[in-house]
Amino acid sequence: MRAFLDFEKPVAELEAKVEELRALGEEGDAVSIADDIARLEAKANAALKELYGALTPWQKTMVARHPDRPRFVGYCQRLLTEFTPLAGDRRFGEDEAIVAGFGRFRGEPVCIIGQEKGHTTETRIRHNFGMAKPEGYRKAVRLMETADRFGLPIIAFVDTAGAYPGIEAEERGQAEAIARSTEACLALGVPNVAIVIGEGGSGGAIAIATANKVLMLEHSVYSVISPEGAASILWRDPTRAQDAATAMKITAQDLLRFGVIDTIVPEPAGGAHRDPDILVQRAGDAIEAAFAGLAGMSPEELRQHRAEKFEAIGRTIG
Repeated sequence: MRAFLDFEKPVAELEAKVEELRALGEEGDAVSIADDIARLEAKANAALKELYGALTPWQKTMVARHPDRPRFVGYCQRLLTEFTPLAGDRRFGEDEAIVAGFGRFRGEPVCIIGQEKGHTTETRIRHNFGMAKPEGYRKAVRLMETADRFGLPIIAFVDTAGAYPGIEAEERGQAEAIARSTEACLALGVPNVAIVIGEGGSGGAIAIATANKVLMLEHSVYSVISPEGAASILWRDPTRAQDAATAMKITAQDLLRFGVIDTIVPEPAGGAHRDPDILVQRAGDAIEAAFAGLAGMSPEELRQHRAEKFEAIGRTIG
Protein backbone atom coordinates (compact mmCIF):
# COMPACT_ATOMS: atom_id res chain seq x y z
CA MET A 1 0.00 0.00 0.00
CA ARG A 2 1.27 3.46 -0.92
CA ALA A 3 1.75 5.84 2.01
CA PHE A 4 0.08 9.23 1.58
CA LEU A 5 1.04 12.45 3.32
CA ASP A 6 -1.61 14.60 5.01
CA PHE A 7 -1.76 17.17 2.23
CA GLU A 8 -2.16 14.41 -0.39
CA LYS A 9 -5.66 13.47 0.83
CA PRO A 10 -7.48 14.58 -2.39
CA VAL A 11 -5.16 12.41 -4.48
CA ALA A 12 -5.47 9.51 -2.04
CA GLU A 13 -9.26 9.57 -2.35
CA LEU A 14 -9.13 9.53 -6.15
CA GLU A 15 -6.61 6.69 -6.27
CA ALA A 16 -8.70 4.71 -3.75
CA LYS A 17 -11.68 5.02 -6.08
CA VAL A 18 -9.54 3.79 -8.98
CA GLU A 19 -8.53 0.72 -6.98
CA GLU A 20 -12.18 0.05 -6.06
CA LEU A 21 -13.18 0.18 -9.71
CA ARG A 22 -10.34 -2.14 -10.69
CA ALA A 23 -11.46 -4.62 -8.07
CA LEU A 24 -15.01 -4.47 -9.43
CA GLY A 25 -13.65 -4.98 -12.94
CA GLU A 26 -11.91 -8.18 -11.90
CA GLU A 27 -15.22 -9.51 -10.60
CA GLY A 28 -17.38 -8.46 -13.55
CA ASP A 29 -17.21 -6.64 -16.87
CA ALA A 30 -13.88 -4.78 -16.94
CA VAL A 31 -14.63 -3.15 -20.29
CA SER A 32 -17.69 -1.32 -19.01
CA ILE A 33 -15.73 0.57 -16.33
CA ALA A 34 -12.47 1.08 -18.23
CA ASP A 35 -13.50 4.60 -19.23
CA ASP A 36 -14.34 5.49 -15.63
CA ILE A 37 -10.94 4.22 -14.48
CA ALA A 38 -9.11 6.19 -17.17
CA ARG A 39 -11.06 9.35 -16.28
CA LEU A 40 -10.29 9.03 -12.56
CA GLU A 41 -6.62 8.24 -13.23
CA ALA A 42 -6.30 11.35 -15.38
CA LYS A 43 -7.99 13.41 -12.67
CA ALA A 44 -5.68 11.98 -9.99
CA ASN A 45 -2.57 12.66 -12.08
CA ALA A 46 -3.68 16.23 -12.76
CA ALA A 47 -4.37 16.79 -9.05
CA LEU A 48 -0.96 15.36 -8.17
CA LYS A 49 0.88 17.62 -10.61
CA GLU A 50 -1.02 20.67 -9.41
CA LEU A 51 -0.36 19.82 -5.77
CA TYR A 52 3.37 19.20 -6.25
CA GLY A 53 3.77 22.26 -8.40
CA ALA A 54 2.99 24.50 -5.44
CA LEU A 55 4.38 22.77 -2.35
CA THR A 56 5.17 24.89 0.70
CA PRO A 57 8.58 24.51 2.38
CA TRP A 58 6.96 22.47 5.16
CA GLN A 59 5.25 20.17 2.65
CA LYS A 60 8.59 19.68 0.91
CA THR A 61 10.05 18.72 4.28
CA MET A 62 7.36 16.07 4.63
CA VAL A 63 8.11 14.76 1.13
CA ALA A 64 11.86 14.66 1.90
CA ARG A 65 11.04 12.50 4.92
CA HIS A 66 8.55 10.24 3.10
CA PRO A 67 8.98 6.64 4.31
CA ASP A 68 9.04 5.30 0.75
CA ARG A 69 11.57 7.80 -0.59
CA PRO A 70 14.56 6.07 -2.25
CA ARG A 71 17.44 5.66 0.18
CA PHE A 72 21.17 5.53 -0.45
CA VAL A 73 21.24 1.73 -0.77
CA GLY A 74 18.70 1.97 -3.58
CA TYR A 75 20.94 4.40 -5.47
CA CYS A 76 23.88 2.04 -5.00
CA GLN A 77 21.96 -0.87 -6.45
CA ARG A 78 20.80 1.10 -9.49
CA LEU A 79 23.83 3.30 -10.25
CA LEU A 80 26.86 1.28 -9.25
CA THR A 81 28.54 -1.94 -10.28
CA GLU A 82 31.21 -3.87 -8.40
CA PHE A 83 30.40 -1.94 -5.23
CA THR A 84 32.51 -3.08 -2.29
CA PRO A 85 31.60 -1.53 1.08
CA LEU A 86 34.32 -0.97 3.64
CA ALA A 87 33.73 -0.82 7.39
CA GLY A 88 35.28 0.79 10.45
CA ASP A 89 37.24 3.91 11.25
CA ARG A 90 40.31 2.01 12.52
CA ARG A 91 39.95 3.84 15.84
CA PHE A 92 36.74 2.80 17.55
CA GLY A 93 34.41 0.72 15.39
CA GLU A 94 31.84 0.58 12.64
CA ASP A 95 28.95 3.01 12.15
CA GLU A 96 26.30 1.80 9.72
CA ALA A 97 24.63 5.22 9.52
CA ILE A 98 27.27 5.93 6.86
CA VAL A 99 27.77 3.31 4.17
CA ALA A 100 30.94 3.78 2.13
CA GLY A 101 33.12 1.91 -0.28
CA PHE A 102 34.42 1.71 -3.82
CA GLY A 103 32.72 0.73 -7.05
CA ARG A 104 32.12 1.76 -10.63
CA PHE A 105 29.78 4.56 -11.66
CA ARG A 106 28.92 4.17 -15.34
CA GLY A 107 32.10 2.24 -15.87
CA GLU A 108 34.43 4.59 -13.99
CA PRO A 109 35.97 3.71 -10.59
CA VAL A 110 34.74 5.96 -7.78
CA CYS A 111 34.55 6.26 -4.02
CA ILE A 112 31.00 6.33 -2.67
CA ILE A 113 29.92 7.71 0.70
CA GLY A 114 26.28 7.80 1.72
CA GLN A 115 24.04 8.29 4.71
CA GLU A 116 21.52 5.47 4.99
CA LYS A 117 18.27 5.90 6.95
CA GLY A 118 16.81 2.44 6.29
CA HIS A 119 13.30 1.49 5.18
CA THR A 120 12.07 -1.06 7.71
CA THR A 121 12.09 -0.91 11.49
CA GLU A 122 15.04 -3.32 11.55
CA THR A 123 17.15 -1.39 9.04
CA ARG A 124 16.29 1.99 10.54
CA ILE A 125 17.57 0.83 13.92
CA ARG A 126 20.67 -0.76 12.39
CA HIS A 127 21.51 2.43 10.47
CA ASN A 128 20.50 4.66 13.40
CA PHE A 129 18.03 6.52 11.14
CA GLY A 130 20.97 7.94 9.16
CA MET A 131 22.37 9.85 12.15
CA ALA A 132 26.11 9.19 12.20
CA LYS A 133 28.39 9.02 15.22
CA PRO A 134 32.05 10.14 15.22
CA GLU A 135 33.25 6.78 13.92
CA GLY A 136 31.01 7.22 10.87
CA TYR A 137 32.63 10.50 9.94
CA ARG A 138 36.09 9.12 10.66
CA LYS A 139 35.31 6.22 8.34
CA ALA A 140 34.32 8.76 5.69
CA VAL A 141 37.63 10.58 6.18
CA ARG A 142 39.53 7.29 5.87
CA LEU A 143 37.88 6.52 2.55
CA MET A 144 38.23 10.07 1.21
CA GLU A 145 41.95 10.04 1.93
CA THR A 146 42.28 6.64 0.25
CA ALA A 147 40.39 7.87 -2.80
CA ASP A 148 42.60 10.97 -2.94
CA ARG A 149 45.72 8.83 -2.78
CA PHE A 150 44.59 6.73 -5.75
CA GLY A 151 43.05 9.57 -7.77
CA LEU A 152 39.44 8.40 -7.54
CA PRO A 153 36.54 10.87 -7.72
CA ILE A 154 34.09 10.87 -4.82
CA ILE A 155 30.30 10.88 -4.76
CA ALA A 156 28.48 11.67 -1.50
CA PHE A 157 24.78 10.97 -0.96
CA VAL A 158 23.33 13.16 1.79
CA ASP A 159 20.26 12.04 3.72
CA THR A 160 20.28 12.76 7.44
CA ALA A 161 18.32 14.74 9.99
CA GLY A 162 21.70 15.53 11.55
CA ALA A 163 24.61 13.92 13.34
CA TYR A 164 23.70 11.71 16.29
CA PRO A 165 23.37 13.91 19.43
CA GLY A 166 23.78 11.16 22.04
CA ILE A 167 26.09 11.36 25.04
CA GLU A 168 28.39 8.62 23.76
CA ALA A 169 28.84 10.48 20.45
CA GLU A 170 29.79 13.65 22.30
CA GLU A 171 32.20 11.70 24.51
CA ARG A 172 33.95 10.36 21.40
CA GLY A 173 34.35 13.81 19.85
CA GLN A 174 31.37 14.38 17.56
CA ALA A 175 32.14 18.03 16.79
CA GLU A 176 35.80 17.31 16.09
CA ALA A 177 34.90 14.38 13.81
CA ILE A 178 32.50 16.55 11.78
CA ALA A 179 35.10 19.30 11.50
CA ARG A 180 37.80 16.83 10.39
CA SER A 181 35.47 15.37 7.76
CA THR A 182 34.63 18.82 6.42
CA GLU A 183 38.34 19.65 6.36
CA ALA A 184 39.07 16.41 4.49
CA CYS A 185 36.49 17.36 1.83
CA LEU A 186 38.10 20.76 1.32
CA ALA A 187 41.61 19.27 1.05
CA LEU A 188 40.79 16.73 -1.67
CA GLY A 189 42.81 16.85 -4.86
CA VAL A 190 40.18 14.82 -6.70
CA PRO A 191 36.73 16.02 -7.81
CA ASN A 192 33.88 15.39 -5.40
CA VAL A 193 30.17 15.71 -6.02
CA ALA A 194 27.47 15.64 -3.32
CA ILE A 195 23.75 15.14 -3.83
CA VAL A 196 21.06 15.77 -1.22
CA ILE A 197 18.52 12.98 -1.75
CA GLY A 198 16.29 13.59 1.29
CA GLU A 199 17.16 15.68 4.31
CA GLY A 200 20.41 17.59 4.56
CA GLY A 201 20.63 18.35 8.25
CA SER A 202 23.23 20.64 9.82
CA GLY A 203 26.86 19.60 10.30
CA GLY A 204 25.83 16.00 9.87
CA ALA A 205 25.25 16.80 6.20
CA ILE A 206 27.99 19.34 5.49
CA ALA A 207 30.60 16.90 6.81
CA ILE A 208 30.35 14.93 3.55
CA ALA A 209 28.70 17.59 1.35
CA THR A 210 31.55 20.11 1.14
CA ALA A 211 32.00 19.32 -2.53
CA ASN A 212 33.00 20.94 -5.82
CA LYS A 213 29.42 20.47 -6.99
CA VAL A 214 26.38 20.13 -4.74
CA LEU A 215 23.21 18.74 -6.30
CA MET A 216 19.79 18.51 -4.71
CA LEU A 217 16.61 16.66 -5.54
CA GLU A 218 13.66 18.93 -6.29
CA HIS A 219 11.77 18.12 -3.10
CA SER A 220 14.69 17.64 -0.72
CA VAL A 221 15.56 20.07 2.07
CA TYR A 222 18.93 21.33 3.31
CA SER A 223 19.34 23.43 6.43
CA VAL A 224 21.43 24.24 9.49
CA ILE A 225 18.73 22.83 11.80
CA SER A 226 15.41 21.04 11.46
CA PRO A 227 12.27 23.21 11.29
CA GLU A 228 11.12 21.71 14.60
CA GLY A 229 14.44 22.53 16.24
CA ALA A 230 14.43 26.08 14.91
CA ALA A 231 10.87 26.63 16.12
CA SER A 232 11.80 25.36 19.59
CA ILE A 233 14.73 27.79 19.78
CA LEU A 234 13.15 30.86 18.17
CA TRP A 235 9.63 30.66 19.58
CA ARG A 236 9.93 27.91 22.21
CA ASP A 237 7.11 26.24 20.33
CA PRO A 238 7.88 23.22 18.11
CA THR A 239 4.36 23.39 16.66
CA ARG A 240 5.51 26.44 14.66
CA ALA A 241 7.73 24.23 12.50
CA GLN A 242 5.82 25.30 9.39
CA ASP A 243 6.70 28.95 10.07
CA ALA A 244 10.32 28.01 10.65
CA ALA A 245 10.53 26.00 7.42
CA THR A 246 9.29 29.01 5.45
CA ALA A 247 11.59 31.50 7.17
CA MET A 248 14.73 29.33 6.91
CA LYS A 249 14.70 29.03 3.08
CA ILE A 250 15.47 25.31 3.10
CA THR A 251 14.15 24.29 -0.32
CA ALA A 252 16.24 23.48 -3.37
CA GLN A 253 14.77 26.43 -5.22
CA ASP A 254 15.82 28.91 -2.52
CA LEU A 255 19.25 27.36 -2.07
CA LEU A 256 20.00 27.45 -5.79
CA ARG A 257 19.20 31.17 -5.77
CA PHE A 258 21.55 31.73 -2.83
CA GLY A 259 24.37 29.76 -4.46
CA VAL A 260 24.42 27.07 -1.76
CA ILE A 261 23.75 24.34 -4.34
CA ASP A 262 24.58 24.11 -8.04
CA THR A 263 21.86 21.97 -9.63
CA ILE A 264 18.30 20.87 -8.94
CA VAL A 265 17.41 17.34 -10.07
CA PRO A 266 13.72 17.20 -11.04
CA GLU A 267 11.59 14.53 -9.39
CA PRO A 268 8.68 12.62 -10.95
CA ALA A 269 5.22 14.08 -10.31
CA GLY A 270 4.33 13.14 -6.76
CA GLY A 271 7.90 12.85 -5.54
CA ALA A 272 10.86 10.50 -5.90
CA HIS A 273 8.99 7.60 -4.29
CA ARG A 274 6.45 7.53 -7.14
CA ASP A 275 9.01 6.37 -9.71
CA PRO A 276 12.42 5.57 -8.15
CA ASP A 277 13.87 4.18 -11.39
CA ILE A 278 13.32 7.41 -13.33
CA LEU A 279 14.51 9.51 -10.39
CA VAL A 280 17.75 7.55 -9.95
CA GLN A 281 18.43 7.77 -13.70
CA ARG A 282 18.04 11.56 -13.54
CA ALA A 283 20.30 11.74 -10.49
CA GLY A 284 22.92 9.65 -12.28
CA ASP A 285 22.79 11.93 -15.32
CA ALA A 286 23.20 15.00 -13.09
CA ILE A 287 26.17 13.46 -11.28
CA GLU A 288 27.81 12.55 -14.59
CA ALA A 289 27.30 16.09 -15.90
CA ALA A 290 28.76 17.55 -12.71
CA PHE A 291 31.93 15.49 -13.07
CA ALA A 292 32.17 16.46 -16.75
CA GLY A 293 32.26 20.11 -15.68
CA LEU A 294 35.24 19.39 -13.43
CA ALA A 295 37.20 17.33 -15.96
CA GLY A 296 40.77 18.40 -16.62
CA MET A 297 41.23 20.37 -13.40
CA SER A 298 44.47 19.85 -11.50
CA PRO A 299 44.40 18.97 -7.78
CA GLU A 300 45.20 22.56 -6.86
CA GLU A 301 42.53 23.91 -9.21
CA LEU A 302 39.95 21.58 -7.64
CA ARG A 303 40.86 22.77 -4.14
CA GLN A 304 40.67 26.39 -5.24
CA HIS A 305 37.35 25.80 -7.01
CA ARG A 306 35.91 24.23 -3.86
CA ALA A 307 37.22 26.97 -1.57
CA GLU A 308 35.89 29.78 -3.78
CA LYS A 309 32.49 28.10 -4.01
CA PHE A 310 31.99 28.01 -0.25
CA GLU A 311 33.55 31.38 0.42
CA ALA A 312 31.09 32.95 -2.03
CA ILE A 313 27.98 31.61 -0.30
CA GLY A 314 25.92 34.45 1.10
CA ARG A 315 27.75 37.19 -0.79
CA THR A 316 25.52 37.27 -3.85
CA ILE A 317 22.06 36.01 -4.80
CA GLY A 318 21.73 34.39 -8.19
